[in-house]
Amino acid sequence: MAGMNTTIPTVLSSEELMDKAFRRASKISKKGSDSLDGKKKTALARITASGDIVETTLVGYIQKFPRMEKQDDFFPQLVDLVIGIDRYKKALGALNWAAGRTELLKNQSLREVRRTKDPAIIESIKKGFYGRLGSYIDQISKDLLFLQDAKNKFRDLPSIDPSVPTVVVAGFPNVGKSSLVTYISTAAPEIAPYPFTTKGITIGHIKDDWRMFQIVDTPGLLDRDFEDRNDIEKQAVLALRYLTDIMVFMLDPTETCGYDMGKQTKLLRDIQGNFEDVPIIVVESKSDIERSANDVPHISSVTGEGMEELKTLLIGKLRTILRQRALEASDEEVA
Repeated sequence: MAGMNTTIPTVLSSEELMDKAFRRASKISKKGSDSLDGKKKTALARITASGDIVETTLVGYIQKFPRMEKQDDFFPQLVDLVIGIDRYKKALGALNWAAGRTELLKNQSLREVRRTKDPAIIESIKKGFYGRLGSYIDQISKDLLFLQDAKNKFRDLPSIDPSVPTVVVAGFPNVGKSSLVTYISTAAPEIAPYPFTTKGITIGHIKDDWRMFQIVDTPGLLDRDFEDRNDIEKQAVLALRYLTDIMVFMLDPTETCGYDMGKQTKLLRDIQGNFEDVPIIVVESKSDIERSANDVPHISSVTGEGMEELKTLLIGKLRTILRQRALEASDEEVA
């Protein structure tokens, strides 16, 4: 996703696009065997240049913007919330329409210029071409502005690869989620902007030989009761289901996080209800201060207790997920 953001070009407004096309065309001047031939060659070259600039620019935008194929996936869901997939597809469709109309208009105008021997008609055809081309681009002006705004929003989306098996960490603030992500990540985790949280999400990578897995903390989304969220945030939580292969839910038995165990277990039940198909590993943090008499993993980012064991457990489960995906992919190829 991060790489994709850098490939989306700046989208010109309708005025900027037409100015670019006309400015380029106006610089073209061709010599001919006589005055008529020169006028005809110049008109052909100017129509071709301006038409090609518009068409290739629009097609370039269509090709560089990401396709949203699978609706039931994390990024299409996220894009739908942040940008609006229906409007996004409509805008790209409008550009495709304008590019097609431009090519037809260009070819038709070139044929007409080639057929005539009247300088006045040549000039009329060229002006008519410019007028209709401007009309097509004017009709997609709102779509161009929408896509430029979408480009800016794409740039701010978190750079998570949904094809990589992913652990999502949940629990109330200050229970030790970011400490866990930092501890078992290979390097300092990346803090990425996220459209529904006051803080950026934390993205770490778990190295396993040549493999790399993802571990993500999403502050502001999975750290309060579902009913306390607004509609957009609720949809964002549901979108997270498509990203989460394993969840680690952290409880703080010391309650120094500011939330008693009753509230923490209520949030756990809330999360379990919204992530029914996701395996959830419940762990207790801050074992250096206090530990409950239960059989859930106990960890401490201060002493390191239980951290390596939890990492080993997660890697084992992530490897299994990777193998399952490989088997499913090979079965699909056979089918």
